[in-house]
Amino acid sequence: MDTVDTVEAHGAQRWRALLVPLTVNILLPLVLYYVLRGQGMVPWQALLLSSVLPAAHALGTALVRRRVDPFDLLVVVLLAASVVTSLVSGSPRVLLLKDAGLPAVLGLWILSSLFTARPFPFHFGHRLRGPASQEEAERAWRERPDFRAALRGLTVLWGGAQLLDAALSTVEALALPVDMVPVIGRFQSFAILGAVAALTVRRSRAFSNDTGIPLFGTRALSRARSL
Repeated sequence: MDTVDTVEAHGAQRWRALLVPLTVNILLPLVLYYVLRGQGMVPWQALLLSSVLPAAHALGTALVRRRVDPFDLLVVVLLAASVVTSLVSGSPRVLLLKDAGLPAVLGLWILSSLFTARPFPFHFGHRLRGPASQEEAERAWRERPDFRAALRGLTVLWGGAQLLDAALSTVEALALPVDMVPVIGRFQSFAILGAVAALTVRRSRAFSNDTGIPLFGTRALSRARSL
């Protein structure tokens, strides 16, 4: 029973680590933007202030952990660049383009991991695995071409989805009314994320059913529950 509790506790911690950035970087800025617009603030100021939340979270995280996360650094750099450009141009659409820059860079980074020792989904899966499952995944990566091919396929799926999000966000930022873009962009991102998650689960289950090997290390949890 202690083993089950330990595995589930680790799993809960890992999912919280994923949900907190999602809330801070997507949900809260969206809410704050429309609250500020409801108070009569002009669009570029509302966009700027709502973007401060992710940047402040990124800086706070770096100070607490005493290390800089690449994604957090990207948030701060894009915000700083868009603020400077927006102040020069006087256009709120420059700040909206920042939201297209994030998935663009993220998508390119995910796809670039195809040329590294391990693609991004492999490292992502490590955050969901226990120590025993991590060893199993390392062994599967070394010995099974189908395991490597499955994770590389997910790399293309995840990276391509981010680039699609970036392309659509760019068109929206340039063509749609400013006040419509934040909410449409967020729903769009969630829809793409949901579709990718569904396809990932489907492919992962199919691979596990065919080979008996989980792509993301869920077998350790099943074993623990049987003890």
